[in-house]
Amino acid sequence: MSAGRMHADEPGIDDSLVQRLITAQFPRWSGLPVERVGVAGTSNVMYRLGEDLVVRLPRTAGSADDTAKEHHWLPRLAPSLPVAIPVPLGAGVPGEGYPWPWSVYAWIDGTCPTVGDTAEAAPLAQDLARFADALHRVDPGDGPPSYRSETLAARDFEVRAALTDLSAEIDTGAAARVWEAALRAPAPTGPPVWIHADLQPGNMLTADGRLTAVIDFGCLGLGDAAVDLIAAWYVLPAGARETFRVAAAADDAAWARGIGWALSIALMELQYYRGTNAFMADTARHVIAEILADQRQRA
Repeated sequence: MSAGRMHADEPGIDDSLVQRLITAQFPRWSGLPVERVGVAGTSNVMYRLGEDLVVRLPRTAGSADDTAKEHHWLPRLAPSLPVAIPVPLGAGVPGEGYPWPWSVYAWIDGTCPTVGDTAEAAPLAQDLARFADALHRVDPGDGPPSYRSETLAARDFEVRAALTDLSAEIDTGAAARVWEAALRAPAPTGPPVWIHADLQPGNMLTADGRLTAVIDFGCLGLGDAAVDLIAAWYVLPAGARETFRVAAAADDAAWARGIGWALSIALMELQYYRGTNAFMADTARHVIAEILADQRQRA
């Protein structure tokens, strides 16, 4: 099965390529069946390898740059976290026409949460807060900056461009007012902390309504803890947001920055993926609608 391209510089990736790479570089796994996993991943394509492994191939050069970071840091972070995270088992190198480093990880069972699902959302909200808090408390040491380590103000140009481009699809006037309020929020105090920076439905696994794993750490690094508050709008329904906020101990300034992060990410994702990835675009529309609904309710 071929992975549909989402980016201009994306190489062709299919079952045959994965089988050739495994045979050439990890012959002990060469007899295992290969099966494509999901279709919505924007940074990586994943193929299940046998029952216990998963192959992860970056779609772009930027995503490939994250491979070494994950192999280095995930084993160091795992003991401090309350849920499972990927365990790297093999570091692949370019070959068979594929241009970048790639990985083999241990397979983790579970399902991605349904966006905005209201069923038993409070336990998931508490689990997400516990995960974020545990990650933020890990010694930052010599950790790298997160992919989203900049200030909200540094995103202003791109947000304004997205608002202009999306004027026929969303209420850009209301979105601009929310964005401007976020820009006025006080800056974080204290040094940067470890953040996941991409707590979206496709990057986590659940079972029986509880968080069991976080599975994509491409944005991992040091930054503002408020970035991880995006889960409030990307994953949780309105009724569970206060539970999450309380469990995360987010003050007014952090919450305002979290709104800004969630809105800016969703605007850029909708602008970029509306023609190539329906899941990502629909999720972004949902996030924008939830943020605007929250603000109307508060007005």
